[in-house]
Amino acid sequence: MPVVTSLEAELQHLRHRLRPGQREIADWQGGELAVSAVPGSGKSTGMAVAAAIVIARHQLNARRYLVVVTFTRSAAANIKGKIRANLRQLGLPPAGFMVNTLHGLAWAIARSHPNRSAFATDATLITPTRSHRLIRTAVEQWIGANPRHYQQLLEGRQFDGEETERLRRQSVLRTEVLPELASTVIREAKSSGLEPEQLRQMSGLADDYGVLAIAAGLYENYQAQLTQQNLIDYDDMILAALTVLEDATLRELWQRQVFAVFEDEAQDSSPLQTRLLECLATDPDRPEQRHLVRVGDPNQAINSTFTPADPLYFREFCQRCRANQRLATMTQAGRSTPRVMAAANFLLELVNQRWQANQGEKPFQIQQIEPVEAGDPQPNANPAAWGAGVELVTPEDIYQSVAAIGARAIALWQQNPTSNMAVLVRENKQGEFVARELRRLYPEMQIYEVGQRDRQSHVPSELLTLLNFVDRPHSPEYLKAALTTLMERRRIPSQDLNALVPFPEQFLYPSPLDPPLTEAATQARRFCTSLLHAHLELSPQQLIAFLALALGYDQSELATADKLSDRLAQQTAGDTTLTAILNALGEIVATEQFEPIDTDNPEERYTRPGQLTIITMHKAKGLDWDVVFLPFLLETLIPGSQWVPPARRFLGDFTLAEITRAQLRAYLHQTPPPRDATAAWERAKNLKTAEEYRLLYVAMTRAKRLLWMAAEHKAPFTWNKPDNLEERRPCPVFIPLQQQLG
Repeated sequence: MPVVTSLEAELQHLRHRLRPGQREIADWQGGELAVSAVPGSGKSTGMAVAAAIVIARHQLNARRYLVVVTFTRSAAANIKGKIRANLRQLGLPPAGFMVNTLHGLAWAIARSHPNRSAFATDATLITPTRSHRLIRTAVEQWIGANPRHYQQLLEGRQFDGEETERLRRQSVLRTEVLPELASTVIREAKSSGLEPEQLRQMSGLADDYGVLAIAAGLYENYQAQLTQQNLIDYDDMILAALTVLEDATLRELWQRQVFAVFEDEAQDSSPLQTRLLECLATDPDRPEQRHLVRVGDPNQAINSTFTPADPLYFREFCQRCRANQRLATMTQAGRSTPRVMAAANFLLELVNQRWQANQGEKPFQIQQIEPVEAGDPQPNANPAAWGAGVELVTPEDIYQSVAAIGARAIALWQQNPTSNMAVLVRENKQGEFVARELRRLYPEMQIYEVGQRDRQSHVPSELLTLLNFVDRPHSPEYLKAALTTLMERRRIPSQDLNALVPFPEQFLYPSPLDPPLTEAATQARRFCTSLLHAHLELSPQQLIAFLALALGYDQSELATADKLSDRLAQQTAGDTTLTAILNALGEIVATEQFEPIDTDNPEERYTRPGQLTIITMHKAKGLDWDVVFLPFLLETLIPGSQWVPPARRFLGDFTLAEITRAQLRAYLHQTPPPRDATAAWERAKNLKTAEEYRLLYVAMTRAKRLLWMAAEHKAPFTWNKPDNLEERRPCPVFIPLQQQLG
C-alpha cells in the first residue's frame, strides 16, 4: 500500500505541472478524445505526461502497450525522450509504450505478417517525385498506349500544325505536364485509398481532355512498375498494414496488444492513416468503442497543397467529439510574449473576416491564443518582449531588408549573447539570397542555412542528370534535365528551355544557316559543350569531380560529392566505364540510399545559441527561436497566386494537376464536383490561399521574444534573378497588422 500511495503522489505531482487542456489529456480514462491546441501550448509535453500516467495506472508492458504516433522522426524521438524521463521520475522502467511515425507504425505491422501484407520484406522504399524514373516511365507508357488522347493534348486549345511548336509542346507534356499530373494523382489517390478504376468511374467535370482518365492510366502504369520491380512507396506501407488488419484474427491480435492510441499533429493525417489508427484503437470486445486521443491544431495545417492531408478531417473529428462532450481545448500558450500572440490572433480574425462565402471553408478555426495564468507550472512562460515585441518595417528593397536584419541581429546579440534567431523564408531561393548577402555584409556572423544541407542531399541526382547528358547529349529529355539543373544552380541564365531542347544537335552545334541564339541561350550552349569536351578528356571518375566543380558546389557539397565518388568506386570495382557508373548512380538515386555528410541532431543545429538560422516556413514548424525575422511579406508570395507557365498555356489557363486535385477533393469531401475546369482551378486557388495564410500564422508563432516583419517596396519577379527589382505590393494583411499594432 505505501508503494501505491507514493506512486499516486508522484502521478499527482506530474499532473500539477500541466496547464488546463494538458490536464484533460492526463485525466483521460478511455474512449475518444479530441484536443484542439494553439501554437506553443505544449502539446507534446501534455501528451508525454499523459502517456506516463496511463502506463503507470494501467501497468502497461510489452504485451499490452500504449501506441504514440506523430508526424516526423524528430518529433517521435522528442516525445519518446519525454515519456522515458517521466517514467524515470515515477521510478518505472521505460516500457509499456511504442512511439513511432505513422509510416513506421504501418511498416512494423506489415513486416510482422509478410504473407498477409502482400509485399516482401526486402522491398525497396521510394518516394515518387515528378522526376522519378518510375513516373517518367509511366508517362511514356501512357503516351504509347493512348496516341489519340495524347494528340488531343498536343493540339490543346489551338494548333496550326507547325513542326517546331509541335516539338516544343511534346517536350512540355513529356517532361512537365504529365509527370506533374502523375505525381499529384498518385499521392492524392493512394493516400485516400482510391484505385485507378475508381478514378475512371468518377463523374468528371466538363473538360476537353478527360483528365481523370489520363490520371487513372498514369496511376495504373506506376502501380504496375512497383509490383514488377519489388518497390513500395510510403502509401503502400499504410495500405499493407490495413491489409493485415483486414484479417479478423490478426486484427484482434493487434487490438489486444494496443491499449490505446495517442496521435500528435493529427491535422496532418490523411484519411488512410486515420483509418489505420482507428482500427488499432478499436476495443475488440466492444467494436463500437475506440480508445483514441487525437491532438492537433487545424490552424497549423500547412501540408494540404502537396499532401492529401486536409484540416477538414481533424475539424470533423473535433465536432464529433464535441457532440459527445469529448473535446478539450488547449488555448493557453507559454511560448511567446503576449504581443506576438496578439499579432497572430489578429491575422487569424482578419483573414476569416475577409474570406468570401464562395471561397469555401474559412482558412482558420476561431481559437485565440491566450497567455498562461500567473504561477504557471512550466518555466519561462510568456517571456518578456525584446524591443516592441513585434516590429513591422517597409524597406526600400530586398537588399536593404537583409542589411536591416543583420544590423538588428547584431544589436540584439550584444545585449543577449546566448539568444538564438532565425530568418524564415517562403522558398529556398530566398534563403540562398539572404545567406549570401548576410555573409557578404557581416562575415563575423554565425549563419546556418538549412537549405544548403538539403541541397547536399540532391548531389547524387544532380550529378546523375549531368552524366546522363554527357553520355547521351542528343536526347531532348536529358538535355532539358541538364539545363534545368544548371539554371537552378544559377550556372546559366533563366530562360524558356522548351525552345532549346527539341533539336539538341542544332542547339549544341548550330550551323551558319540556323537562326541565331539569344545571349542567354548562347551562354547555356557554351556551358553544355564545355561539359561534353570534358567528357572526351577525363576519365569517368575524374568527370564526377569536374561536374561537382562545374555546378559551383561549396565545401560541404564537394565533400558529399567525394563521398559519393568513393561509394561508386566500391560498387563498380573492376568496371570503371561510364555505363557502369551510370547504372550504379541510377540505383542510388532511385532507391534513395545515400545520405549527405551529417553529424549533428537537426533540431540542435537549427536552434543553437548565438546562431542565425535561415530556414523555410514549412521546415520551421515545431521549432521556436527568441527572435524570428520574416522578410519578403509580399502579395506575390503570400498568398501568391496560381500561375500557369507560358509554355503550358496551350492547354488552357489552368494546370491539369490542379484541376484533377480539385475533383478528387470534391469526391473525398462528398461535395458537388466543380462544373468545369475554370471552377476547378478557382477551387485550387482558394485552397492555396488558405494554406498560405496558415503558413504565415505558423511562421509568426515561432517567435518567443521578438517578431520582425518586412514588406519591401521592390523585389524580383523571380528569385533566380534577385537583381531585377520591380515594384511590389505588401501581403494583404501587412498594412492592417501594422495599423493594429501601431
